[in-house]
Amino acid sequence: MKKKVMNIMVSSIMFLLFFAGADYPNPKYILDRVEANLNSKTKVIESTMIIHTKRGDRSIRSKGYSEGNNKSFTEYLSPARERGTKMLKLDDRLWIYSPSTDRTIQLSGHMLKQSVMGSDLSYEDMMEENELLKKYNAVVESEEIYDGRKTWVLILTAKVENVSYSKRKTWVDQERFVPLKEELYAKSGQLLKKTVLSDVQKTDGRWYPKKINYKDMLKTGKGTDFVIDKIEFDKEIPAYIFSKASLKK
Repeated sequence: MKKKVMNIMVSSIMFLLFFAGADYPNPKYILDRVEANLNSKTKVIESTMIIHTKRGDRSIRSKGYSEGNNKSFTEYLSPARERGTKMLKLDDRLWIYSPSTDRTIQLSGHMLKQSVMGSDLSYEDMMEENELLKKYNAVVESEEIYDGRKTWVLILTAKVENVSYSKRKTWVDQERFVPLKEELYAKSGQLLKKTVLSDVQKTDGRWYPKKINYKDMLKTGKGTDFVIDKIEFDKEIPAYIFSKASLKK
């Protein structure tokens, strides 16, 4: 009898976790699954950033290391004028080393809103954490077909002040639990940025988008493509990588 009661309790808890009302899953369940795909203990990524401008396209190659959501290090490899530029993020602090001046500066405040090498990404975007439920309240607004895939449409509203965007609207693939599109809004309701995630592939047992287009809606043009050339999850990364000494190494 006790076993039967326990089984009923477990089933009830799973039902409440998965469903918010009769139709839609609980947003926490969805975002937990998304984070399980996108987050890992460590990541090593080789990538190409393609900046689309009126004068043509410009490509920048880099190699990045990250540990959780609070530590990351990026070194730019090409073209020649960008080679050797490095960035280090530790919690809410960001440093940039420029080989042309042999100087390291810490970015803070309004400086974080500046564009990263002329792209549609800001340094503030690079500081964003993936653990959205820490800073946002989430609801499932609807379900839609997007790019031929069934998606849950989530609305995330900021519950703290220190966020770059007051509202986010996200389309999450119902089968693979990967965001396929996101709209980012200011407190005024103005649409500031849009991201489109594509080329979703299964890597090391998880679904991961290999291409992301970032579009600053206050600019004209096609935005900036971030293309992952190679990615490794849960690879051991030497501790010195995430130190200020590595910027000039």
